[in-house]
Amino acid sequence: MLKKYLEGGQVVGTHGVRGDLRVKPWCDSAAFLARFRTLYLDAGQTPVRVRAAHVVKNMLVLRLDGVDSVERADLLRGRVLYFDRADAHLPPGRYFMDDLIGLGVYDADTFVYYGRLTEILRTGANDVYRVTSMDHKNYLLPAVPEMVRQIDLKKGRILVRPIKGIFDDED
Repeated sequence: MLKKYLEGGQVVGTHGVRGDLRVKPWCDSAAFLARFRTLYLDAGQTPVRVRAAHVVKNMLVLRLDGVDSVERADLLRGRVLYFDRADAHLPPGRYFMDDLIGLGVYDADTFVYYGRLTEILRTGANDVYRVTSMDHKNYLLPAVPEMVRQIDLKKGRILVRPIKGIFDDED
């Protein structure tokens, strides 16, 4: 079952003297989060209206209703901000990281089961999937189109065509 509220980023500090918040985005870009007019605290339980949002050096700067001083803003430091999935629009072929974690990873040709996707590492050049096998071994798979052939959320699986050596212990 897909989560209604997804983690968007974390408040890491204040900006200026009017209570603006500096938010480290946990998505592709701060600009993605800047589009939302409502964000949420407490795993989606507490809505907060966004009065203003802009991007400064890959960080999101937010002004929220009811947060009008540095002291009030500082109370939110460390808190996670969520967005409602229904308010987000992804282009075809793009996925929320939360939706991918836990999917089974299978060979695209033989359907051999490699394990579950347990973590997505953001490396800059491309993401890397950490796949944990049934015997608790961890494998790192570059998330590039040449290797990740299909993502099927309905079937709960990712089909991959890995290069030799990623999932086998041979030389």
